[in-house]
Amino acid sequence: MVLSGCGVLDGTEIHEAAIAILNLQKLGVKISFFAPDMDQAQVVNHITGAVSDEVRSVLAESARIARGRVDSLSSFNAEDFDFLVFPGGFGAAKNLSTFAFDSLEMKVEPSVEHAVVSALKANLAIAFICISPVIGAKVIGGGVNLTIGRDPQTAAAIEHFGAKHIECAADGFVKDAKFKVYSTPAYMLAKNTAEIDAAFSAMFSDMAASA
Repeated sequence: MVLSGCGVLDGTEIHEAAIAILNLQKLGVKISFFAPDMDQAQVVNHITGAVSDEVRSVLAESARIARGRVDSLSSFNAEDFDFLVFPGGFGAAKNLSTFAFDSLEMKVEPSVEHAVVSALKANLAIAFICISPVIGAKVIGGGVNLTIGRDPQTAAAIEHFGAKHIECAADGFVKDAKFKVYSTPAYMLAKNTAEIDAAFSAMFSDMAASA
């Protein structure tokens, strides 16, 4: 699981990460956590929404969710794993990529791009959650099927990067069998954690069955 900090406004969306962890562990999946070893693009006060001048480490903040053990994403070896999972949160669009700032000119953080490319070569199933499908679209392209739900602007960006956007309900998911790529809207569309849990349960069960 690739984390991007801790907190929806500048890192990993915590509900999404926790629900993903729960559903994967129910399937007997052993999870290793990774994050880029870099400073966050922003630090945001989650009460006021204000950006501060504080500097925080993506890796250190991600350890809050990982309960301490998180490795630098640069050490990721796809041959050691069956799945690669990207929870959402603005960290995916600010730290793992620059989509939040650069839109169609976005760049993907090098260790993130390497992880996705190596996972594809190793035939791993990859799950992109919430806003993180923009990363999949940018790195994979090739008409890969992805969803962020129904947001027209983000869907247009996904198609600009060479992917195919599929509309999807909050409690559903999209599977691209050719690339073994999965995606689900989560808080891009979901109104509550129950919808996210339903989607994750179905998505990860399918991933496990296809592994």
